[in-house]
Amino acid sequence: MIAGVGTLGPVVADASPNLPDITAQELLTKVQTAKVDGLSGTVRSSADLGLPALPGVEGGNQIPDLLTGEHTARVAVASPDKARVSVLDNMAERVWTTDGKTAWAYDSSEREAVKLTLPARTKRPAKPEVPESYDPSAVAKQFLAAIDPTTKIEVSGTEEVAGRDAYKLRLVPKTDKSTVGSVTLAIDSKTWVPLEVTVMPRTGSDPAAQLGFSSVSFDVPAASTFAFTPPKGVKVKEEKVPATRQVPSPVKPPKAVGPKASADDKPTVIGEGWESVVAFRDVQLTRTGPVGQLLANARTVEGSWGKGKILSSKMVNALVMDDGRVLVGLVSPDTLVAAAPKAPR
Repeated sequence: MIAGVGTLGPVVADASPNLPDITAQELLTKVQTAKVDGLSGTVRSSADLGLPALPGVEGGNQIPDLLTGEHTARVAVASPDKARVSVLDNMAERVWTTDGKTAWAYDSSEREAVKLTLPARTKRPAKPEVPESYDPSAVAKQFLAAIDPTTKIEVSGTEEVAGRDAYKLRLVPKTDKSTVGSVTLAIDSKTWVPLEVTVMPRTGSDPAAQLGFSSVSFDVPAASTFAFTPPKGVKVKEEKVPATRQVPSPVKPPKAVGPKASADDKPTVIGEGWESVVAFRDVQLTRTGPVGQLLANARTVEGSWGKGKILSSKMVNALVMDDGRVLVGLVSPDTLVAAAPKAPR
């Protein structure tokens, strides 16, 4: 059972496709315990969070590039530690793949590849490590982790996703501090793996973000799937990853993978559940041109933490502090200001 669950909605009935009735609590439990030995498929994402592009951002960890636009990736995983993601964007391809012993990161636009020798594991991972931006299951479980006693949860029907019958599990945050109106998870009726995540804003009728499989197979991919041979003429850089360092993901091009990476560069999460805020440090914005105009027109806020500007949109709000800290979240501007004193310097 899942502790701290909010209001549970009714059992699904008279829905299409026709699936056995199930309660929200039963469905939650099945999702939490779902396990498959492998899968492969195509993942598509689209996002319109209303956040303007911020050219000229330098330093620190960049804000993820999947906040806007449409993206397509081919994914494959096999237990216990094999995974591959090929991202297709703007006529270019980025590949990240690992067979558990070696990992490759490749960006066709840079004509560079990084080969990483991974440390021996004393303990096998619970599941293959796929970057969350391309894993509907991981994203779904992030939203499930936001469930608290004020969250309304219901089985809102059934649908077909990637040719498979699925239940629709709908989460509705009741707090007025979140810009999220609802999150609907399409849960496979046989494996109980989340196939799709749809995020609706608090205001408006169009999805703010959607991530899901357009095709999927739960057969275990062949071992050759996770091999990589650099194309002719590609520069290869070899590295050995320390035991304490994580394998990079394809969200960043291979040139971002290097010894300068540090745990200190990771953003900090402030708050819990629907009111969570992500804090970045040492973000440098070019305060001229479009960015300067955007900041000049933004509302100024200040407090014991310092001074900054609020950038608002229909879903994502950001607090850009004068000292290089940036707070971002699916929360109201007032919630960002309240979290500012807790942002690490």
